[in-house]
Amino acid sequence: MAPSNAGFVTALTAAALATVGFLAYQASASAPTGTHTGGAPAVAASSKAPRDDRHPDALPPDSGTGNRVVYSLDDNRVWLVGPGDKAFRTFEVAPGNIHPAPGTYTVTSRSGSVTGTDGAPIEHVVRFAGVDGVAVGFSAAVDDAPAPASTGTVRTGGIRESRADGDAMWDFATIGARVVVIR
Repeated sequence: MAPSNAGFVTALTAAALATVGFLAYQASASAPTGTHTGGAPAVAASSKAPRDDRHPDALPPDSGTGNRVVYSLDDNRVWLVGPGDKAFRTFEVAPGNIHPAPGTYTVTSRSGSVTGTDGAPIEHVVRFAGVDGVAVGFSAAVDDAPAPASTGTVRTGGIRESRADGDAMWDFATIGARVVVIR
Protein backbone atom coordinates (compact mmCIF):
# COMPACT_ATOMS: atom_id res chain seq x y z
CA MET A 1 0.00 0.00 0.00
CA ALA A 2 1.43 3.44 -0.99
CA PRO A 3 1.86 6.13 1.69
CA SER A 4 -0.75 8.88 1.68
CA ASN A 5 0.46 12.04 -0.08
CA ALA A 6 -2.20 14.13 1.69
CA GLY A 7 -0.96 13.01 5.11
CA PHE A 8 2.64 13.70 4.17
CA VAL A 9 1.79 17.20 2.88
CA THR A 10 -0.26 17.93 6.00
CA ALA A 11 2.64 16.91 8.26
CA LEU A 12 5.12 19.03 6.29
CA THR A 13 2.77 22.04 6.38
CA ALA A 14 2.28 21.72 10.14
CA ALA A 15 6.05 21.49 10.68
CA ALA A 16 6.65 24.53 8.47
CA LEU A 17 4.01 26.59 10.31
CA ALA A 18 5.45 25.64 13.69
CA THR A 19 8.95 26.62 12.54
CA VAL A 20 7.80 29.96 11.12
CA GLY A 21 5.86 30.73 14.32
CA PHE A 22 8.86 29.89 16.48
CA LEU A 23 11.21 32.01 14.36
CA ALA A 24 8.77 34.95 14.39
CA TYR A 25 8.54 34.76 18.18
CA GLN A 26 12.32 34.55 18.56
CA ALA A 27 12.76 37.54 16.22
CA SER A 28 10.21 39.63 18.09
CA ALA A 29 11.73 38.70 21.44
CA SER A 30 15.22 39.73 20.35
CA ALA A 31 14.35 42.86 18.36
CA PRO A 32 16.57 45.83 19.23
CA THR A 33 15.30 48.56 21.52
CA GLY A 34 13.45 51.29 19.67
CA THR A 35 11.44 49.12 17.30
CA HIS A 36 7.71 49.27 17.81
CA THR A 37 5.17 46.58 16.95
CA GLY A 38 2.11 48.69 17.54
CA GLY A 39 1.57 47.41 21.07
CA ALA A 40 1.06 49.61 24.08
CA PRO A 41 4.06 51.42 25.58
CA ALA A 42 5.94 49.84 28.42
CA VAL A 43 5.05 50.87 31.93
CA ALA A 44 6.95 50.39 35.14
CA ALA A 45 5.39 48.03 37.62
CA SER A 46 4.89 49.45 41.08
CA SER A 47 4.87 47.60 44.34
CA LYS A 48 1.72 47.99 46.34
CA ALA A 49 -0.24 45.81 48.70
CA PRO A 50 -2.99 43.59 47.27
CA ARG A 51 -6.31 45.36 46.74
CA ASP A 52 -7.99 43.71 49.72
CA ASP A 53 -5.77 42.65 52.62
CA ARG A 54 -8.53 40.39 54.00
CA HIS A 55 -9.15 38.72 50.62
CA PRO A 56 -6.03 39.14 48.45
CA ASP A 57 -7.34 36.62 45.91
CA ALA A 58 -10.61 38.53 45.34
CA LEU A 59 -11.27 39.57 41.75
CA PRO A 60 -10.60 43.32 41.45
CA PRO A 61 -13.71 45.39 40.72
CA ASP A 62 -12.00 47.33 37.89
CA SER A 63 -11.37 44.26 35.74
CA GLY A 64 -14.16 44.30 33.14
CA THR A 65 -16.93 41.79 32.54
CA GLY A 66 -17.40 38.50 30.73
CA ASN A 67 -14.98 35.62 30.18
CA ARG A 68 -11.45 36.97 30.45
CA VAL A 69 -7.95 36.69 31.89
CA VAL A 70 -7.25 39.50 34.38
CA TYR A 71 -3.61 40.39 35.00
CA SER A 72 -2.70 42.84 37.77
CA LEU A 73 0.64 44.57 37.25
CA ASP A 74 0.77 45.80 40.85
CA ASP A 75 -0.19 42.51 42.47
CA ASN A 76 1.63 40.13 40.07
CA ARG A 77 -1.56 38.07 40.06
CA VAL A 78 -3.79 36.52 37.40
CA TRP A 79 -7.47 35.59 37.58
CA LEU A 80 -9.19 33.30 35.07
CA VAL A 81 -12.78 34.54 34.91
CA GLY A 82 -15.59 32.47 33.44
CA PRO A 83 -19.37 32.71 33.11
CA GLY A 84 -21.14 35.01 35.54
CA ASP A 85 -17.95 37.02 36.12
CA LYS A 86 -16.75 34.33 38.55
CA ALA A 87 -13.02 33.82 38.96
CA PHE A 88 -12.51 30.06 38.95
CA ARG A 89 -8.72 30.24 39.39
CA THR A 90 -6.23 32.82 40.63
CA PHE A 91 -2.48 32.59 41.01
CA GLU A 92 0.68 34.62 41.43
CA VAL A 93 3.03 35.22 38.50
CA ALA A 94 6.58 36.50 38.09
CA PRO A 95 6.81 39.03 35.24
CA GLY A 96 9.84 39.88 33.14
CA ASN A 97 11.11 43.44 32.80
CA ILE A 98 8.79 44.56 29.96
CA HIS A 99 5.17 45.25 30.90
CA PRO A 100 2.07 46.07 28.86
CA ALA A 101 0.08 49.22 29.63
CA PRO A 102 -3.25 48.73 31.40
CA GLY A 103 -6.00 47.98 28.89
CA THR A 104 -7.83 45.19 27.09
CA TYR A 105 -5.95 42.87 24.75
CA THR A 106 -6.67 39.62 22.93
CA VAL A 107 -4.60 36.46 22.75
CA THR A 108 -2.83 36.68 19.39
CA SER A 109 -0.61 33.60 19.37
CA ARG A 110 0.22 30.48 21.34
CA SER A 111 3.10 28.00 21.35
CA GLY A 112 3.12 24.58 22.98
CA SER A 113 6.84 24.72 23.77
CA VAL A 114 9.73 27.06 22.95
CA THR A 115 12.91 28.35 24.53
CA GLY A 116 12.36 31.49 26.62
CA THR A 117 14.47 34.62 26.29
CA ASP A 118 16.25 33.50 29.47
CA GLY A 119 17.26 30.24 27.76
CA ALA A 120 14.87 28.09 29.81
CA PRO A 121 12.62 25.60 28.04
CA ILE A 122 9.06 26.90 28.47
CA GLU A 123 5.62 25.58 27.58
CA HIS A 124 2.07 26.76 27.09
CA VAL A 125 3.04 30.22 25.86
CA VAL A 126 0.01 32.52 25.53
CA ARG A 127 0.95 35.86 23.90
CA PHE A 128 -1.33 38.89 24.04
CA ALA A 129 0.75 42.05 23.55
CA GLY A 130 3.91 43.50 22.09
CA VAL A 131 5.91 46.35 23.59
CA ASP A 132 8.67 47.91 21.49
CA GLY A 133 9.32 44.67 19.61
CA VAL A 134 9.12 42.43 22.69
CA ALA A 135 6.35 39.83 22.83
CA VAL A 136 4.40 39.79 26.10
CA GLY A 137 2.69 36.65 27.30
CA PHE A 138 2.21 34.00 29.94
CA SER A 139 4.34 30.84 30.09
CA ALA A 140 5.56 28.11 32.42
CA ALA A 141 9.10 26.77 32.75
CA VAL A 142 9.20 23.07 31.98
CA ASP A 143 11.22 22.45 35.15
CA ASP A 144 8.96 24.86 37.14
CA ALA A 145 12.01 27.08 37.74
CA PRO A 146 11.24 30.61 38.92
CA ALA A 147 11.53 33.47 36.47
CA PRO A 148 14.94 35.11 36.22
CA ALA A 149 15.45 38.42 37.97
CA SER A 150 13.76 41.11 35.90
CA THR A 151 16.66 43.53 36.30
CA GLY A 152 18.91 41.80 33.76
CA THR A 153 19.95 43.23 30.43
CA VAL A 154 17.82 40.80 28.40
CA ARG A 155 14.46 42.41 27.63
CA THR A 156 11.72 39.91 28.38
CA GLY A 157 7.95 40.15 28.33
CA GLY A 158 7.50 36.66 29.68
CA ILE A 159 5.11 36.37 32.62
CA ARG A 160 6.16 33.16 34.37
CA GLU A 161 3.55 30.95 36.01
CA SER A 162 3.73 27.47 37.55
CA ARG A 163 3.20 24.47 35.28
CA ALA A 164 -0.20 23.72 36.85
CA ASP A 165 -1.29 27.33 36.36
CA GLY A 166 0.18 27.25 32.84
CA ASP A 167 -1.97 24.21 32.04
CA ALA A 168 -5.09 26.06 33.22
CA MET A 169 -4.13 29.19 31.23
CA TRP A 170 -3.49 27.09 28.11
CA ASP A 171 -6.91 25.44 28.34
CA PHE A 172 -8.70 28.76 28.96
CA ALA A 173 -6.90 31.42 26.92
CA THR A 174 -7.30 30.37 23.31
CA ILE A 175 -6.71 32.65 20.29
CA GLY A 176 -9.00 35.68 20.57
CA ALA A 177 -9.57 35.36 24.34
CA ARG A 178 -9.61 38.69 26.18
CA VAL A 179 -6.81 39.68 28.56
CA VAL A 180 -7.52 42.68 30.80
CA VAL A 181 -4.40 44.29 32.25
CA ILE A 182 -4.94 46.45 35.33
CA ARG A 183 -2.66 48.26 37.76
